[in-house]
Amino acid sequence: MSEPLVQGISDAELAALQRRTLITLVIAQMLGGAGLAAGVTVGALLAEDMLDSTSFSGLPAALFTTGSAAASLLVGRLSQRSGRRVGLAAGYAAGAAGGAGIVVAAVLDSVPLLLLSLLVYGAGTATNLQARYAGADLAGPAHRGRAVSVVLVATTVGAVAGPNLVDATGQLAEQLSIPRLAGPFLLATAAYAVAALVLQLRLRPDPLLTARALGEAPAPTSAPVATTPTGSGGGGIPLAAAAMVLTQIVMVAVMTMTPIHMRDHGHGLGATGLVISIHIACMYLPSPLTGMLADRAGRRPVIAAGGVVLLAAGLLAAVAPADSMVLLTVALALLGLGWNLGLIGGTALLTDSTPLATRARTQGAVDLSVSLAGAAGGLSSGLVVAATSYATLGLAGGAIALLILPILLRSADTLQSR
Repeated sequence: MSEPLVQGISDAELAALQRRTLITLVIAQMLGGAGLAAGVTVGALLAEDMLDSTSFSGLPAALFTTGSAAASLLVGRLSQRSGRRVGLAAGYAAGAAGGAGIVVAAVLDSVPLLLLSLLVYGAGTATNLQARYAGADLAGPAHRGRAVSVVLVATTVGAVAGPNLVDATGQLAEQLSIPRLAGPFLLATAAYAVAALVLQLRLRPDPLLTARALGEAPAPTSAPVATTPTGSGGGGIPLAAAAMVLTQIVMVAVMTMTPIHMRDHGHGLGATGLVISIHIACMYLPSPLTGMLADRAGRRPVIAAGGVVLLAAGLLAAVAPADSMVLLTVALALLGLGWNLGLIGGTALLTDSTPLATRARTQGAVDLSVSLAGAAGGLSSGLVVAATSYATLGLAGGAIALLILPILLRSADTLQSR
């Protein structure tokens, strides 16, 4: 189906197109969230069983975030060339293939296949994040934070349901003679595959291609589709990238080792799933409020708040007694909230700072850095805990989060000096 001509489009037609785009993205994100949650909840446990080493418990997070990094760049470039529909659908399809490969690897007890499949599975994570940009393509600068937040909050449904289906999918896997810990990846495979289908069928006309056409055509309406950077100064892209990179390192590192920490101190798989589901809920559920704050208070204050909340999360994780599920839950909830603030503030600032002509490619490149940072955080987390303790990991995460504040101050000083 070809893209429609946009000459003469009215404000009402553009608003209807944005609503259709957001509804389609919301449906896909609900499914994608379920796929994302599977790897977060049991990936480290499955790797520990197959590799027989706690030191490599962070390897799944490192691998699928490395895969996510590569996929971010590829999805961004594919979206730049062919539009969001093609890029996002391809990313989810790759995530489904990776999930299926993980299930097969568990059945065959094949470590090489597990490692390769984890890399491919990361494409689903990258696509979950790239979809937020599609929500902002047709939004004006004053509404971009809220548009991003609508897409992100939709992920909550699947992401919260996924960890709480660990026991059910594990039982299903055992009935199919599949290792119990591979069960959630059955859910991930199906969820990512359906998300790819939804986007391929419903994301028409393509939001990015339509926004470009609107930018190239004579402006027949007052619809606010910005085609040039707005209100961010020259430092918007590096600041947005730095904020999202640091946020991702802290979140992935602490989150990756929490299931291991809980298991080692007597908490069951159901309890672990509950804590992780609350964490993921706090990653996405506050998005509407965060988006509104980013639009009204500004991108930088929201990013600063994210750094402070992540610092609190790291400190609480460090001092919480290992047998206190309540304090661990609060720490992981703060970890999710801090990530939400940093990601939405950074995403809105990045979109403000990039013209439509290069937007998708730039967003993909920044998400590449974010995913590589997550890979480093995931891999190092297992090594840090094996060599020291979970408390040390929490303190290190808090210290890294604190770096966001001087970066913000330096950026503000640079803008003032111009």
